[in-house]
Amino acid sequence: MIIFLNSAINLKIFSPTAPIGIFILFIGLIFSGMIFYIIYAVSTNKESIDDKKIRTGKEIIQQEKIGKLFPKKK
Repeated sequence: MIIFLNSAINLKIFSPTAPIGIFILFIGLIFSGMIFYIIYAVSTNKESIDDKKIRTGKEIIQQEKIGKLFPKKK
């Protein structure tokens, strides 16, 4: 079995100086950068503009409903 693996593929094509190895390293860097960006974006908890509009709209509707249930007496 070991002889078959050694003769089937030349592992030197995956070295960091070979074109395939450089491509694999480049894809790995892009993937790692995306993962770190996702972790950063989740940890900072930034809301989008649309999310803020939806949340404020819901809060306004909630305050109106509360105002109807408990009207202020004059």
